[in-house]
Amino acid sequence: MDLDSMKRILDYSEQEHKAIWEIVLESDMENRMVSREASWEKMRHTWRAMVESADAYSGDLRSRSGLVGGDGRKVSDYYETHASIGGTFTAQVISQALAMGENNACMRRIVAAPTAGSCGVMPAVLIPLWRREKIPEDRMLEALYVTCAIGSVIASRASISGAAGGCQAEVGSASAMAAGALTYLQGGSSAQICHAVAIAVKNLLGLVCDPVAGLVEVPCVKRNVIGAMNAIAAADMAVAGVESRIPVDEVIDAMGDVGRRLPVEFRETAQGGLAVTPTGRAVQQRMQQSRKRYRTLTIKDSRWKLAAAQPDQTENGASDA
Repeated sequence: MDLDSMKRILDYSEQEHKAIWEIVLESDMENRMVSREASWEKMRHTWRAMVESADAYSGDLRSRSGLVGGDGRKVSDYYETHASIGGTFTAQVISQALAMGENNACMRRIVAAPTAGSCGVMPAVLIPLWRREKIPEDRMLEALYVTCAIGSVIASRASISGAAGGCQAEVGSASAMAAGALTYLQGGSSAQICHAVAIAVKNLLGLVCDPVAGLVEVPCVKRNVIGAMNAIAAADMAVAGVESRIPVDEVIDAMGDVGRRLPVEFRETAQGGLAVTPTGRAVQQRMQQSRKRYRTLTIKDSRWKLAAAQPDQTENGASDA
């Protein structure tokens, strides 16, 4: 079936007595014309890549701009020696969200979920929970199938692109996907998953995309943290019985409408918000100067190599004569 409506997925789930993850699995089998085993192994590969990326994090790495790096380690070191306000699990979520965002900025391997700029949200909530609760890997894969349903519906009805819909479309979508996965892992019903998604999206509705110097670093990495924390709150509310008064599909449609109405300055152009603050402009100017120096050195180096590789024209002319 087409994954373009959470209500349609919910109705089908209740009619056929199937979990959302199984509906998505069957849809993947049909669309890609693969076996159940092949679809399952593809998802397993994705999950393990996410875990491996988290394990490969190094607090010593810095992005080329120097704006990002090491914050994930700072939070991790802090909660090892201090009592975190939100407790150990919250500290682990914050640390993981920062670490994965830094991995992306430092050109390390990540899983875009649904985008590179929002890659820290899902692993931030799923990996610490998986390790704490010792959840079987197969159940984690089921949760990932649930996130695929949510991401597909948002992409169909709104957008998952910051350039099209602002940061609400990236971190907001990732937060909704993570909220749905957490609700499923806590034993929530299909209806509660839909409420969690609606609550998560509503909480970040209108979030702008204003990357400093046009880089997916500031404020992008730290916004992954708020996306993760929002997912936890939305999932807990949904499982507790809190419902969204606006149906989930309508919430997602509103996200799309808000995204289309956002001025271009707030859609990944680095022409508004934090990007045009005095400090933001100074960073952009510094980066532009750095790029010019790099290009100059590259051009000079290329010319030197070209001259060294070519035979002397005078000698060639004398020889030919």
